[in-house]
Amino acid sequence: MNLNIESLIILLIVGGLVGLIAQRIVGYSRGGCLTSIALGFIGALIGTWAVKQFGLPEIYVLKISHTSFPVVWAIIGAVVLVAILGLLKRRRVF
Repeated sequence: MNLNIESLIILLIVGGLVGLIAQRIVGYSRGGCLTSIALGFIGALIGTWAVKQFGLPEIYVLKISHTSFPVVWAIIGAVVLVAILGLLKRRRVF
């Protein structure tokens, strides 16, 4: 994968927005910008995995250089991840 600095910055921004959207949908927000970026990228991995496993269509894919970012499935994957993290964190607090 050959990413230039502009593509990397755009992917970080998109990942951050996806993570932020997921946190807003679930209503659970921990951490800052780096957490949102991490959730966006992990959500993209989960979403891409689900698409391949279940044979689902890719709804909207953002292509930057030679990198594709499945935005809708990334949001769905990040929502699932944030919901699970929210449930785990709430159970620990008594």
